[in-house]
Formats: sequence, structure tokens, C-alpha cells
Amino acid sequence: MRRAAVLGSPIAHSLSPFLHRAAYRALGLHGWRYDMIECDEAGLPGLLDGLDASWAGLSLTMPLKKAVLPLLDEVSELAATTGGANTVVFRDGRRHGDNTDVYGIVTALAEAGVRRPGSATVLGGGATAASALAALRELGLAEATLVVRNPARTGDVRKTADRLGMSLRVRTFADLRPDELVISTLPAGAADPFAPVLAGAPAVLDVVYAPWPTALARAVTRAGGLVVGGFPMLLHQAVRQVELMTGRTDVPVEAMRAAGETEILRRQRSASG
Repeated sequence: MRRAAVLGSPIAHSLSPFLHRAAYRALGLHGWRYDMIECDEAGLPGLLDGLDASWAGLSLTMPLKKAVLPLLDEVSELAATTGGANTVVFRDGRRHGDNTDVYGIVTALAEAGVRRPGSATVLGGGATAASALAALRELGLAEATLVVRNPARTGDVRKTADRLGMSLRVRTFADLRPDELVISTLPAGAADPFAPVLAGAPAVLDVVYAPWPTALARAVTRAGGLVVGGFPMLLHQAVRQVELMTGRTDVPVEAMRAAGETEILRRQRSASG
């Protein structure tokens, strides 16, 4: 038996088990198991210490991406640059940390036809915002705008921008304006009040996947803009995690996509019924 799991708090809403299990089924990995474990920062060290040799890897969500770094034996350059790891792979008795969120953002945007934006704005100042900056750097941008409620609490994201060699303009939501590409890393509902202001953006990636569409997505779509939801980002970062944890390069993207979309639809029907 080989094991993996997603950790976080809260974790009950996670789609990761549906994505990873779909990959295991399509790949014929019948001896693999993927679980969901409620875990906060205080519980993370003990949980890691208690894992045996059957464990292949972990997916990490809030609030663990930064907290895990000092508990790892090795950290990829990208995880170090962004200041967070959403993936832990156990190999040769060592803990290896990586960041697949950047891959997820870049691939989701490319899939929608967004490959080289001329300018970009990121909403929010957390771990996902740092990954969004790294994704924008991969897309060729040397500068970006960060919009947050409190500019004094952007130290970690500023450090990421410095490590990326990016120039970062920091604004508050009072000075919000559309850009060629807007990436919202805000939690569900938090971007709703700003939908009318951002409706004119040519392209928006909103990392929320439920409830969907968000008010921001609806406003941009009505104005004729391109919208990328949070599910494609979640899907593609999970694809990369499956590659890292299993060593397989033939990861079944469409089988994972179908499983995730089916579960999202089931939840929507359950919520409305």
C-alpha cells in the first residue's frame, strides 16, 4: 500500500481526493490510497513524524504551506522563492518540499489562451498571491501590481517579488482598477464588492471554484472578458503533484478533470436541493 493525503484546516471541502483518486484509477495504481486529514500548524510536526515508509506524499493547503518549510529536508527553488510548499514528497527517507501552484496557474491560463499578458494585478497578499507572482514571472512579466487591504502586511509577498527580480506596486482596494490580467487570490465572496470595478478587465483568473461562477466572474463575462476559474488551477497543480508523488509522466488530465467537475456538480445540486 502506498499512501498520500491532503492536509489543512478546514479540509472537508477539498476536491483533492477526487482528483488524485481518479488519477490512481486511470493509471491502474490499485495499491494507492489518498486521504483527507484535518491538520493545523500546531499538529503538523507530530503528524509528519508519525508517518511510516508507506507514505509517498502530501498535498498541503491553508494554513500549512509556509509552516511546513522548516520541517523539510529539502525545498525546491520555486518553493523557497515563493515562501511556501503545497507538496511534500517522501523519497529515500527524506522530506522534499515543492510548489505546484505556480504550474497550476500558468497551465490554467495557457489552456485558456493567456500566455504573455502585458500587465497584471494580483488581489490578495497570502501564499497564493506569492505563487501568482511567480507565475506572472514565468509568463514574462518583470513587474506587477498587488492590491491588498493593509499594505503593511505584505512583507512575505514583497520578499517573493524581490527573489523573483520583479518590481511590485502595492495599492489598496480604494485604488483598484482593471488591468490586462487580474488574478484574484481572495477567498470566496471577498472579491464580490469589487466586481463592478474589475468588469472591464480583458482577462481574470479567480482562484475560487465554489460557489461558481463568482460575482467577479459573472461581471467580467457580461462585459466580454475572459474568465478562468479556480478549478483549472486546482486541477493542474494536482496533475503535477501526481507526477511528483508517483513518478508517472502519463497522468490522466481529462480523467481527473471529469472527476472534479462531477463532484462540483454534485455539490451544487446538493446545495440547491
